[in-house]
Amino acid sequence: MKHLRRTLATLLVLAAGSTATLAGKSAAQQAIQDGYAAAARAADPAFKGFSAERGKAFFHAKHGGGKPETPSCTTCHTSDPTAAGKSRAGKTIAPMAASRSPERFSDQKQVEKWFRRNCSDVLGRACTASEKGDVLAYLLSL
Repeated sequence: MKHLRRTLATLLVLAAGSTATLAGKSAAQQAIQDGYAAAARAADPAFKGFSAERGKAFFHAKHGGGKPETPSCTTCHTSDPTAAGKSRAGKTIAPMAASRSPERFSDQKQVEKWFRRNCSDVLGRACTASEKGDVLAYLLSL
């Protein structure tokens, strides 16, 4: 009987973990996105929420203003966020899709570091909180 209870308890823990994974975002990823939502609302009181569709369009669009050799997120990250990318220096970049790299977008400092660097390269400016949140909504949905 003890063995059966232990087995059931283990299954319940595993099921709870699977549900959290299937639901999408980790608590850390949700906290980061919540921070961007607060910043987006502060910048625009009419802010209605993030859009994975807008994030997808932004991720795949060719932008002006940045470095000519990096006109799009897809330049380095490929048009398939579930696949590995390659930096201009030839270094492999783990897939951007959270489903393929579950730890991605879980460290606020790292997320900001890469948005700062990549937005500057691609756009020639900082990304807005709305742009960051939309891109995260897209990549966390994959």
